[in-house]
Amino acid sequence: MAYTIPQMSGTTRTTVTVVRSGPAYGAYQILHVAFTIAPIVAGIDKFFHYLTNWDKYLSATYESVSPLTVHSTMMGVGAVEIVAGLIVAFWPRVGAYLVAIWLLAIVVNLILIPGYFDIALRDLGLCLAAIAFGRLADQFHRPAYR
Repeated sequence: MAYTIPQMSGTTRTTVTVVRSGPAYGAYQILHVAFTIAPIVAGIDKFFHYLTNWDKYLSATYESVSPLTVHSTMMGVGAVEIVAGLIVAFWPRVGAYLVAIWLLAIVVNLILIPGYFDIALRDLGLCLAAIAFGRLADQFHRPAYR
């Protein structure tokens, strides 16, 4: 499946045909699903602690500046993650970079907690994957007005 996008380059009008098949498009689809579902599931679980006790992942630095309790802060984090997942679902070209920035903030938080460097490294990898997803979304996400 392909679609054509008109583009302006200086004073020249050209068209670009985007082919929605092949390995790159498959990678885009996988990342789109992953970066939609994972933040929503993690965000919902911040309220229920079924997967883990998320409160232990808030550094003392953030805890000291937050006016809320640790659990209330993490519920706020969960709400942000749910919204980020929904933005990725419907507006991946923006949502991908929003998730990347959010993951970078999580990495900074985890570096401030001794013993969580392995999780910080994993989240840095996810941050880079979100940036790659954003690049793919620039190519493959069909604009809403089309």
